[in-house]
Amino acid sequence: MNHFPRAMRHFVSAMPLSLLVLLPSAEAATVRKPAARPPAAAPKPIVANNSIIPLPLKPIVPAAQRLCGVREPSGLGYTMLRPATGPMPSADATVLVNYIGYLAATGEMFDQGMRSPLPLDGVIPGFAQGLQKVGRTGVIRLCIPAAMGYGDQASGPIPANSDLVFQIELLDFRTPAEMEEMRKATSGEPAPQQDAPPQP
Repeated sequence: MNHFPRAMRHFVSAMPLSLLVLLPSAEAATVRKPAARPPAAAPKPIVANNSIIPLPLKPIVPAAQRLCGVREPSGLGYTMLRPATGPMPSADATVLVNYIGYLAATGEMFDQGMRSPLPLDGVIPGFAQGLQKVGRTGVIRLCIPAAMGYGDQASGPIPANSDLVFQIELLDFRTPAEMEEMRKATSGEPAPQQDAPPQP
C-alpha cells in the first residue's frame, strides 16, 4: 500500500477486503488499446451481365393491388385510393388522367399513360363508368370484368376474356361544350358573342 498517501492508509486498512477489490489498481488504471481487427475483405467486384433485357418491360403488380373493396351489381369493382371532393365527370366528358392498366389474373402491366386526354365515350365501359365516381385529384383503382372491358376479343397484349385492373388519377376534365370552346380558340374561330348591353 505504498502508493496511498498516509491519511488514506488508515482508511483503507479499516475497509472490508471486498471493497478493496473495487479500488482501481495501477494496472487497471492504464488504458488498454482494443485488439487490432484484421482489415475487412474487399467487396467482390460486380460482374457484368451481358444478357439482353426483353422489351417492353412488363412489371408485375402484386396480388393485393389487383383487388377492389367495393363491387357493384354490374360487376365493376373499385377502391378509392385518394378521395376527392367536387364535381365528377359526366359520361360524355373528356378526362386528363395518369393511369396504369394491368391484368387481374397475373398483374402483368399492359398499358400506362401520363397526362393522357381521353374522351369517356371512347373508352371501355368499365373505365368510363368508374371514372364518373371520382373528382379532380382523386385516385381510384378499378376492377373491370371482361364483359365491361374487351369481352371475348383480344386487344394487343390483352388476351380475350381478361378481367382488367386500372389505377387512375383524375387530373382534370372538360365537358363537350368546354372542349368545343377550346377547339375554336386554338383554331382561330371567333367565340360566340353574347348580347352586349347598349352603350350610352
